[in-house]
Amino acid sequence: RQIRKEEYEDAIESCEAVLDIDEDNKRAKKLLDEAKEELAKASSNGGASSGDGGNGGASSGNSGDGGNGGASSGNTGDARIGGLNTYDKITLRMWCNVPESDSRRHAYEAAIDEMSKMYPNVTIEWETFEAYAYKTRIKSAVAANEMPDIFCSAPCAFLGDFVDAGRVYCLDNAYLKYKVELPETMMQASAYNGKYYGVPYIFNSVVMFANMDVLKSIGYSKIPSTFEDLLECCATLKERGITPFGCAGDETWCVSENLESMFIKYMGADELNKIFLGRATWNNTEVSSVIETFQAMIGLGYFSDPNTRNYNDDVRTGFMNGEYAFYIGGTWNCAWLALDYDTNYSMAEFPVIDSNRSKKGEYIGGPSEVLSVAASCSHADAAADYAFLLAREICKVAYVDGCGLPAWKLSYDDASVNPLTIQAAELMFDASGFVLYGDTSMNEDDASCYLQELSKIYASTINGKEFIERMAREIR
Repeated sequence: RQIRKEEYEDAIESCEAVLDIDEDNKRAKKLLDEAKEELAKASSNGGASSGDGGNGGASSGNSGDGGNGGASSGNTGDARIGGLNTYDKITLRMWCNVPESDSRRHAYEAAIDEMSKMYPNVTIEWETFEAYAYKTRIKSAVAANEMPDIFCSAPCAFLGDFVDAGRVYCLDNAYLKYKVELPETMMQASAYNGKYYGVPYIFNSVVMFANMDVLKSIGYSKIPSTFEDLLECCATLKERGITPFGCAGDETWCVSENLESMFIKYMGADELNKIFLGRATWNNTEVSSVIETFQAMIGLGYFSDPNTRNYNDDVRTGFMNGEYAFYIGGTWNCAWLALDYDTNYSMAEFPVIDSNRSKKGEYIGGPSEVLSVAASCSHADAAADYAFLLAREICKVAYVDGCGLPAWKLSYDDASVNPLTIQAAELMFDASGFVLYGDTSMNEDDASCYLQELSKIYASTINGKEFIERMAREIR
């Protein structure tokens, strides 16, 4: 991407204007530093700066790899990736699970169209399938070693089986070219034995939403930031006749979002990830301690009544109507909440419970789908670069479309994105680690057992000690 010095100067001026209003805006500070650095490069190179540090001067062509996607002048992408345009005509086959009804479909179509303009020598033949049909199809292809060149996959255990079978191309060398734009925290879910095998594009994370109108009614101007303050706030809410947390106890995935948010803030991301991925035993007293704390809060009336039928749509509506002060859920809920113009919402991470084990910035969530390259691909190097570039383009469009948060560092106009989603993206800006949802991290058999036992926790039909004993017996 060729960017004139004047554009960097404009970016600096814009960031400084934001900081005049909001001096603690971390996003503006980061972009300001980057703009100043690039301006210095542009000045030293005698004018324009290319996406990789620049050769000076402008050049014509399509941008395959500039800062954050989109076509503009300069073949800077090829200078950095070693020349996707230097290949003769090649064709790559891709499979994915974005049928017409999928909200990500537009992002895929727009990204592939943009890639065809940037790299006319690369033809992409893509097929898409329904989610469940796709799982069967890709597993069969892996077993027969008849895979497409590029394919979508869930990370963690699902992709891990393919990696163990030697069917997936290692992306370490390709990733080095994109590290500045794609944080390692986003790559961890598709890392196996220290090597990377998947490229993320968007992600979602679990946060603690707050109805600020409800909190204001009891004298709170901001969300409690420590666990002790949160418990005190819950007690005050309860005294005023307000249930602090809404939770759909009859939907296990909702219970898991609440409980896993407490798991990670008690034992830390590394330890929880080891358990979810089968590298540590479930027979862990930290797990039982969290469950006991969770059940104690339920017993105090800090969560929705476990004796009443509770479903997510009803709970979320109750939260929007002021029946609850807090709602723990995925950032995909931002789009729903943003439609309620009459209520003031905010969000925060669930507070740290044990600072000796956990820390701020650790979240449940992360990329739940990645693009991978088959080891059998005859143009694996080109396919790897194509996968990274395509993922970045998908990220750009999908974020604006409201499909999720950007896994890539993006610096373009997001004025059309709803304010809550922007707040969520900024909150994740300083994330120190992610642990993918438990049932997504595990293989299917382990996930089934996990969810079955988890469903008994909210109603307190089993306690923490019984849970870890059963999980240790059934899984490890």
